[in-house]
Amino acid sequence: MDKKRSFWETLTGSVSMEEEREEPRRVAVGTTRGSKDKKQDNNWIEEENEEAELAVDVYQTPTDIVVQTFVAGVKPEDLELSIARDIITIVGKREEHRNIDEGNYFTKELYWGKFSRTLSLPAEVEPEEVEATEKHGLLTIKIRKVDKEKKNNVRVRSI
Repeated sequence: MDKKRSFWETLTGSVSMEEEREEPRRVAVGTTRGSKDKKQDNNWIEEENEEAELAVDVYQTPTDIVVQTFVAGVKPEDLELSIARDIITIVGKREEHRNIDEGNYFTKELYWGKFSRTLSLPAEVEPEEVEATEKHGLLTIKIRKVDKEKKNNVRVRSI
């Protein structure tokens, strides 16, 4: 089974409890579990060339659905948000701007590269009424819920 790893699992090299029960494996020092294209050179691994999945928190207030995720090191212009009535997609890329030879690393655990997450929202929202802010690496997206109780009285005019 080829399950997409979450951002946290990719970042830390951890494995979900279900995956651990299904396939207990031994992992050599300096490697991560679940890598598809492992190229070992002195116990170092070349990074996977797939998108990581963002870890998110989703909660509601009386008027909004709120989605929060960490995007530290990502410029706002490198983030793309797509919102429909019941789905949100967050896509981005964390660029590594260092030119350090791989042989000089002792530990390399930070995640660099593309990431995305598509979520089904727990309530219908107004895609035009969105506020997205980033503070200290925490992206907070507030999306106004559809007010199904809202009524509009319309005055009929004669023409």
